[in-house]
Order: sequence, then C-alpha cells, then structure tokens
Amino acid sequence: MYNVKQLTPSLYWIGGNDRRLALFENVYPIPQGVSYNAYLSLGSETVLFDTVDHAVSGVFFENIAHLLDGRKLDYIIVNHMEPDHCATLAETVLRYPEAKIVCNAKTVPMIKQFFDFDIDSRAVIVKEGDTLEIGGHTYAFVMAPMVHWPEVMVTFDATDGILFSADAFGTFGAVSGSIMASDIDFAGKYLDEARRYYTNIVGKYGVQVMAVLKKAATLDIKMICPLHGWVLTGDVIGWFIDKYTTWASYQPEEKGVLIAYGSIYGGTENAAEILAGMLADRGIYNIAMYDVSATHPSYLVSEAFKYSHLIFASSTYNSGIFTPMETLLVDLKAHAMQNRTIGLVQNGSWAPMSGKLMQELVGSFKNSTLLQPVATLRSTVSDKTREELSALADAVKASM
Repeated sequence: MYNVKQLTPSLYWIGGNDRRLALFENVYPIPQGVSYNAYLSLGSETVLFDTVDHAVSGVFFENIAHLLDGRKLDYIIVNHMEPDHCATLAETVLRYPEAKIVCNAKTVPMIKQFFDFDIDSRAVIVKEGDTLEIGGHTYAFVMAPMVHWPEVMVTFDATDGILFSADAFGTFGAVSGSIMASDIDFAGKYLDEARRYYTNIVGKYGVQVMAVLKKAATLDIKMICPLHGWVLTGDVIGWFIDKYTTWASYQPEEKGVLIAYGSIYGGTENAAEILAGMLADRGIYNIAMYDVSATHPSYLVSEAFKYSHLIFASSTYNSGIFTPMETLLVDLKAHAMQNRTIGLVQNGSWAPMSGKLMQELVGSFKNSTLLQPVATLRSTVSDKTREELSALADAVKASM
C-alpha cells in the first residue's frame, strides 16, 4: 500500500525505509536503518526526482501510481547515478515509457553502464546554469562533481525555493513518521549520524563540497530535499549548512580530545586510561575514548572530524601497527584528515615500532601538529611511561 508525504501543494516524498540492511554500501553499520528518498512534482507536467534502491521498489512504484492516478510521467530528473538512487530507473522507464530523462553529459554513459534501455532518444542534457520550464516551475541545474561521484548535480526549483541536493545533506537513519527535520529533535538525535554519513561518504571531497556550498549561498533556499534522511526547512537549513562548512573545511566542531587505542592484553588500554585521567586533572573534560577493536572505523572517522585533538595509542603487532589501528589511520588519510593536533602512544614488549609507523601515517595529515613526546611503554606502564604520558598531557593542555 502507498505511503506518501506531501511537502508542498504540488510536491510529494515518495521514498521508502530499509530497517533490515546491516551495512550501507556493504561497509558502514546502520543500526537505525536508512531512507531512500525520491520526490514527485504534480504540476501541469509531472516530474520525478531520482528513483530508489531495489529494497524499497515495491512501495516506490505504488506511491507513483497512486499520485499519478492514471496520468503519464513526463520527466525524470537524475541527480545521481549511484545504485541506491538509480537501481529502479530502468523499471521506471519500462512502466512510463514516455518519460524524458533530464541529466548531464556525464550521466548518460553511466546509465549505459548500468542499463540497456535507449537513453539517447529520451535524454534531455543540461549543463551548469541551464534552466528548464516544466509544469509551472523553473528548474536550474548546478553541477556538483565528486560530491561524491563525478556525474552528480543538484536541481533547484527557483519557483518554490526547493533544492534537490542529491547525496548532500543526507543522514543515516530510517524515517519514523514525519519526513520533516523540523518536526523532530534532529540536532539532538541525528547530528552524530549526519556527521558519520558526511565524513565517511563525502568527507574526502571537502574542496568540492565547499565549491557547491559557495554556489548554494547564492540561492534563496526554503527547503532542501536530500536523497537520504530528513527534509530540511526553516532554521535547520542554516544550521546544517554551517555544519557542512565546518566539516568540508576540515575544521573541528569542538575543542576536545579523541583517544583511540588498540590494545592486545590491556597495557595500552591502561596507558590510554591514565592519559585521560591526566587530561581531566588539567581541566580538559571533553574527552571521547574508543577501543578500535570494538568500534567500527566509520564512527571513529566521524569523531576525528568532530574533535580538535586526536590521540592514537597502539600496540606493536608483527613489527607494525596493531591492525585495527592501522585500518583507522589509513581510513583517516583516505578521508583527507587535516587541521588537527595529534599525540601518540606506542607499546612494544621487545621492539616498539608502532610509534614510528603511526608518525609516518599522521604525517600526511595536512596542517596538523604532532605533539611530543611519543609516550612509550613496554608491555605495561612504568614510572617512565607515566612521566611521558604526563608530558604529553601537558602538551595537549598547552596546545589548547
């Protein structure tokens, strides 16, 4: 049975929720599920904005059929070709063969890679700054390459002030009831999942995101309709754009310390706990601690984007970095982590090597400062280790 949400007199949300999927993109845990958003405009001509993942195709097609009520579908605007948004494009075309597909030149070859229907005869190619008058609305198109695929664009309904933002401004989490962020405690309940979504999915492309935000600043946006998560209106728009600006510029949200530790038999964990206590003794209370073996890297990447100071404490393993810690540091490097103050703690029962190797990885984080000393323990914390941890705590305090 259909399940639609009316957003304006002529615009409807027609997406669906998946609460059974364990890993988004087969990588990121989504304990609260995920929504796949699509939108349908019912003007004098009908316009579908993107499609959905196969997982919610049943309700998606019921929603379209209910709202069209026998009318034809005139246009499909494809903002993003990733399968969680285009998987049902071919079936949509099969059901509504008269629909023209509005997309940019980079989208067409991607459609041909995924599907074998005739795109050339139905494509309406748009480029940066183009506008189309459809069904009483003026749609303007803004290219957003590498946010986070090369063909991505966003569509702005200049008539109603609605930005169809593709994957930008998305959030992990299935929608429960209202699709409007203003109807729920969005900041309180979903900021962490919004940050985790941004940092892991889009975080590598901060420069490109900033370019799109600069373009968006010239638009009179009254509503943002992303492809995942909640629709944004009112004060939430400015608040969320501010968050995106912070994340995209790789500036920390908060002054505070993330302590991520990788421990085998407890010695490194003990050192991390002692360091946390020493920081608190110095008046630093905004501390988040995680065991990298027990926490998925996507949460740690998100937390690293949040805090100003990052402490990595790792055992030496096979003459290298303890593998879960190495995974985290490689992940942070891949996501272009920068502008942070970093401290290191190494452990090695006979040949401590993790500190040197961690330095090589964090040395690639642009505009970042490595604090001294690198605290060292051999198996367990000694008096000398405590002195080095104390000196590291002093360095963190001084750098704040």
